[in-house]
Amino acid sequence: MELDEMKLAWQTLGRQLERQNALNEQLFRQGQADRLRRHLRPLVWGQSLQIALGIVLMLWGISFWSTHVGLWQAMACGIAMQAFGTLALIFPARLLSMQQGIDYAAPVLEIQRRLAQMRAWRVKVEAPVFAVLGSIIWIPALMMLAQYEADRVGGFALWQHLRPGTVVWLVSSVIVSLGVVALAYVVLRKLGHRRWLENNFAGSAIVKAESALQEIARFERE
Repeated sequence: MELDEMKLAWQTLGRQLERQNALNEQLFRQGQADRLRRHLRPLVWGQSLQIALGIVLMLWGISFWSTHVGLWQAMACGIAMQAFGTLALIFPARLLSMQQGIDYAAPVLEIQRRLAQMRAWRVKVEAPVFAVLGSIIWIPALMMLAQYEADRVGGFALWQHLRPGTVVWLVSSVIVSLGVVALAYVVLRKLGHRRWLENNFAGSAIVKAESALQEIARFERE
């Protein structure tokens, strides 16, 4: 075989290898993109359920305070529940909007940036807010249920019949609940479990999606 023929054969073989490598990379990325979608699917389900719960709590709060107008303590509990339900609706809606904005055909760095934004939202905004509010929202919920019972029995205002000890218990419950949340956070950080805590805040769906993206990045580097 002459030298020119050998060069032509090598060039042809090189182009075939390039096309094969490009096809392999495309197939790999497509498979990984499908994995990313599967990993994030539980997140979509969970956030959708949270939106439904938020709507229920919001409507409960509105229904309660609107039927107890004139009794400011009852209205305060109802409005607090309405606000909590509204946040439980808005926060997951925001996260779902960020998830829907992911282009799975985009470069790995772009997808990683999107996931980093979702992680930051859950860890720095959503988790602290719900950790604080979730630790004390049971108190207005309990008072609302007790007022419903008072309405059923005699139609009297529960707050006008509270004993001083009950008020002290309610206030101390708020303080203790917030203290437990703060203490748990400080202890976990002191024990070196900050990353574990952040991963739990972010959720397993985001953690698995990040891991899949790292596999794609390693494949592309190799």
